[in-house]
Amino acid sequence: MGKKHKLTISLGDQALRLLTLLMALSVMVLMVWMGWQMFDAARPSIQRFGFSFVTGRVWDPVKEQFGALPFIYGTLVTSLLALLLAAPIGLGVAIFLNEMAASKFRAVVGFLVEMLAAIPSVVYGLWGIFVLVPWLRETVEPGLAKWFGFIPLFQGTPVGFGMLAGGLILAVMILPTIAAISREVMAAVPDIQREAALALGATKWEMIRVAVLPYAKSGIMGGIMLGLGRALGETMAVTMVIGNRPDILPSLFAPAYSMAAVIANEFTEATYDLYLSALVEIGFILFGITLVLNFMARLLVWSVARGPKGGDIV
Repeated sequence: MGKKHKLTISLGDQALRLLTLLMALSVMVLMVWMGWQMFDAARPSIQRFGFSFVTGRVWDPVKEQFGALPFIYGTLVTSLLALLLAAPIGLGVAIFLNEMAASKFRAVVGFLVEMLAAIPSVVYGLWGIFVLVPWLRETVEPGLAKWFGFIPLFQGTPVGFGMLAGGLILAVMILPTIAAISREVMAAVPDIQREAALALGATKWEMIRVAVLPYAKSGIMGGIMLGLGRALGETMAVTMVIGNRPDILPSLFAPAYSMAAVIANEFTEATYDLYLSALVEIGFILFGITLVLNFMARLLVWSVARGPKGGDIV
């Protein structure tokens, strides 16, 4: 009876292992299949333009000239701008909620921050059109042009729609991702590290700086990379405020175009195969960039388990 029971358990374990293995492999197969399908659909464009598709600056469907550089430029500039704004704010929110806030206040604020991730992107876009863009056009951009107009980044006519608006709205959208992951990573730091630093006479800030942040830095970087991955692929909100003009200009006030936005706007207008293939190739490039960034983020998060290296109290 005992042997029969053990055999049943063993068969059940093997079946469960096989089932979960198939589920895991199905995700990998799905990713490879998606990549291959996009590559296959983009092949006419790849064969026609080669690497010049990535470096080309002209996007003219009428003349069958396609260059993706303006879309890559707009995507990278708005995403990096969002990262520069959201990363320090998200890290500050995580430090406050995890290390300083009272438990009741922490629960309320943490819930509200995480709720930002649940708001649909089209709602962010509408907020951007009716609130953010007028504020930028009437207040922020004229002020930046007045005080920092000697810098090419802040030159040009304030119109509201442009890379600055796209970067700001992306910053709001990736903020909860960075804050939530940073908070979870810092919560995983053993309390003994905090207690040891405080016992040695460290202040609150010194304790955070030498006992928490060094142990959590890899996970924090992983959260930032994941936020960047979301910013790169965001479509609707950016499409509504970026201006949708395929130019490469140094000013943040200038309208631009993102890779996701051009696909969403022009996919239904692709009336011939090469046009459609060019749009798919843009999607394939974006797919590759996002995959690489998420893979790097996972590596950074996993590296936390290798053992953090703390610093000395100064």
